[in-house]
Amino acid sequence: MVQGLGDMGLSLTFAAIGSALGTGVAGMAAIGAWKRAFVQNKMAPFILIAFVGAPLSQTIYGMILTGRIRAANLDPSTYSFQIVLGLAAGLAMGASAWMQGKAGASAADALAETGKGFGNYIMVLGVIETVALFVMVFTMMALPS
Repeated sequence: MVQGLGDMGLSLTFAAIGSALGTGVAGMAAIGAWKRAFVQNKMAPFILIAFVGAPLSQTIYGMILTGRIRAANLDPSTYSFQIVLGLAAGLAMGASAWMQGKAGASAADALAETGKGFGNYIMVLGVIETVALFVMVFTMMALPS
């Protein structure tokens, strides 16, 4: 069986870039929140790490999508289509991860300051996560079986 080039890993690459940006921004906010807690001799809430790690899943979605595009083994005449498809999907998933990280940064700040609202903040991150899931699933549905 001939294996196609697929999207040349672009959906994975751009989803991972978004995950890196998202975890970076949420991580910086969590560190700042912990520092404020330490300065005030308060307990530093470990649960903030949930906000930092949330954007990582988009990298997994990008990896799954890259594999599915490659496994579709489409005709070589469609490589440009596959590359554009992977690039667009990867950018969308990456943007979801980045925005999820920004929301996670706000959530880390709010939770560390008030000690309240964890469930609400996680729900917001879940809604943002859904964008990446929709992109992955709908893109896979667009591939011929």
